[in-house]
Amino acid sequence: MVFTDDTEMALVAAVRLVNSAEPPVTMTTTGELAAFFAEFNYTGRLVGDQAELDDVRSVLPRLRDLMTSSRDDAVVIVNQILSDAKAVPQLVRHGETDWHLHAVEDDRPLHVRMLVETAMAMIDVIRADEMSRLDICADATCEAVVLDLSRNRSRRFCSTTCGNRAAVAAYRARQAN
Repeated sequence: MVFTDDTEMALVAAVRLVNSAEPPVTMTTTGELAAFFAEFNYTGRLVGDQAELDDVRSVLPRLRDLMTSSRDDAVVIVNQILSDAKAVPQLVRHGETDWHLHAVEDDRPLHVRMLVETAMAMIDVIRADEMSRLDICADATCEAVVLDLSRNRSRRFCSTTCGNRAAVAAYRARQAN
């Protein structure tokens, strides 16, 4: 394991959230937002209306900038997110999840909680000097973010689809020669 469980979960959620804006675009309905909320065990309130979905979608560019920036630029973004949210880290335990950090109250808007959770996870990434675990998909036709949690740092594609597309293109190029 590269990071703690809660850090990995927050990073996976943030990458999935950011990539929802890439073709094929997902997270376009309140139902998809509710499913995402449940899948990634967010705590606190889920209003579940269009305004909340719009607020969540509005933070995607900021999250993308954070995850694709240099280490020093990421520090600036993390500090700004935490400052804007007036984050006060607290150890909490709920459900089957053991002690971990929350930095804003559960009644704060979902998009704020998502930003802060991602910023808190990125603190671990930055401190461990592991920004190289975040990259853009190696498929030239894709702009999705890749989170590489593999031991040998070998993940280059955001999905099997992109990996297969690149493999087929390479095969066809070899056959053409």
